[in-house]
Formats: sequence, structure tokens, C-alpha cells
Amino acid sequence: MNRFAINGRIVSEPKVLKLSPLLLFVKIEGDSGHRINCLVHQHGLNFLYQATLNSHVALYGHYNDRKQFVISKYAIISTKVSA
Repeated sequence: MNRFAINGRIVSEPKVLKLSPLLLFVKIEGDSGHRINCLVHQHGLNFLYQATLNSHVALYGHYNDRKQFVISKYAIISTKVSA
């Protein structure tokens, strides 16, 4: 299984697809400008708490058969703070 690292920003609010086990869906715009459909399974509650719209993120994972990027590790680099 090929693993990839992607940097980008969150362009949609994370959506809960499944509660048990927790599965999230989020759209990421990569640094090259293309949008990627992503799934978050591992550490989904932490991602849901930390990730906000327009947050810059670093992602690591693989693509599944449906061409969705399955995130296995992530880091929130910066978040947009509302005043």
C-alpha cells in the first residue's frame, strides 16, 4: 500500500459519517490547488475538536479504492481564529 504526505487547508467542515466506530469526512485543498476527499478514522474525535474551516494541515495516509484519501496521521499547523 502506497503512503503519501499532503499539505493543504480544510475547505469544508468535518462531517460525521458514522458514529461507531467514528468516521469523518472532510475536503482538503492541497498546496497544488486540487481538492481531495478525505476520511478520518484514527483519532477522529481529536480531529473533530481541532480542525476548523481554513486550518492548514499536514496529512499522512493512503488512497482507498474509491480514490478517497484515508488519513492515518495528521497535524494541525495553524488555525484561523475568529475575533
